[in-house]
Amino acid sequence: MTAPWSRSTLVLVFVFGVLSSKSAPALDELVPAVECRERGGLPNFFAKLRNGGEVRIAYLGGSITAQDGWRPKTLNWFRESFPTAKVSQINAAIGGTGSDLGVFRLKHDVLDHKPDLVFVEFAVNDDGVPTNQIYRCMEGIVRQMFKNNPHTDVCFVYTLAEDMLETLQKGFLPRSASSMEKVADYYGIPSIHMGLEVARLQQAGKVIFKGDKPKSETEKEALGGKILFSPDGVHPYTDSGHRLYLEAVVRSLSQIEKVGKAGPHSIPAPFVADNWEEAKMLPLSRAKLSPGWRQMDPKSDSLAKSFGNRLPGIWKASKQGESLSFKFRGTTARIYDLVGPDCGQVSVALDDRPAVIQPRFDAFCTYHRLSWLSIGEDLPQAVHTVKITILPDQPDKAKILARRNGKMDDPKRFDGTAWYAGGILLIGELVE
Repeated sequence: MTAPWSRSTLVLVFVFGVLSSKSAPALDELVPAVECRERGGLPNFFAKLRNGGEVRIAYLGGSITAQDGWRPKTLNWFRESFPTAKVSQINAAIGGTGSDLGVFRLKHDVLDHKPDLVFVEFAVNDDGVPTNQIYRCMEGIVRQMFKNNPHTDVCFVYTLAEDMLETLQKGFLPRSASSMEKVADYYGIPSIHMGLEVARLQQAGKVIFKGDKPKSETEKEALGGKILFSPDGVHPYTDSGHRLYLEAVVRSLSQIEKVGKAGPHSIPAPFVADNWEEAKMLPLSRAKLSPGWRQMDPKSDSLAKSFGNRLPGIWKASKQGESLSFKFRGTTARIYDLVGPDCGQVSVALDDRPAVIQPRFDAFCTYHRLSWLSIGEDLPQAVHTVKITILPDQPDKAKILARRNGKMDDPKRFDGTAWYAGGILLIGELVE
């Protein structure tokens, strides 16, 4: 599965009122740029590495972490550096998603697999998200981890996109990383900015941040020995851009390894009172489903096979009027689902509010991918009633694809009003 450009989900965030103005923050709001802050270190993790045995590293992030890049490169470095340990990975990266989904899927994708270390990478996908939203999602991730196992170590890692270069080159971390640093500072979590050296080399004329790979020796010579970082200004090339990320992690770990004392992490009073530590994901079967829904079998269905490791189960309904409904007591509700070529649109009714139409198709939907449907955010702490119904009309798919100069390769493939859903994302509790 190829992920969309990392910040595609910000379009959805904006629609539902979460995205704030992207005007540049004042420099005094930003944290000075440092490649590594050791803080409390990773003492439990390194003690286990040195003692040998099984060690599990989780990588929670977006498409930059999903790439065949810094994640497998660092995994191999750990294996080579600590040969007596049996080091394995938990790949919990999903392209086009930020900490606001990561906090809901953390237990299913990470904690249930018993990690010893969790790298958290969301700085690029959280770019433009309001500071307090970053606080409560990142703190929710940390508090869930420490409550689940206080001996699990955590490290925040920051990547970069082209529009972050200027801020880094002025000596400050971009706003998303600066916000995450406040949480890291509060909990004593080490952090690594993998892109700070990249920004320095680009400023020095030694890195070409965005460009196509040379197709001939002449084009290669034209680079003049400069390092080609990425094709799109976001996703690094495996052999060059991700190598720079690896080198930053290795440099930083040599510092981090020297600090901290093994033992359980304490859980202080919350950094922000409205943090999302209670975020959870429940199976869709907990909702009331109309008769037309069917659960897809990963043994016989390619979509269920592809996404079955991410969702508690995948259910499909296609016809007008098919619905799901549930009640919950809490403040936030979403549906974890898929969007894709054959998907339609749904009507979302919450309490006594007017129903809202939400397409399950966007400009990237030439293939199926994970997404989420917003129901309500920051609601009053009360019992809420939800009903979501498939509508008969399809969105104007040709027009939507044209926003990115895309076209329907086969109109039959895009025909449909299907909805694929797999989980209920809640801050609260279902009312049965």
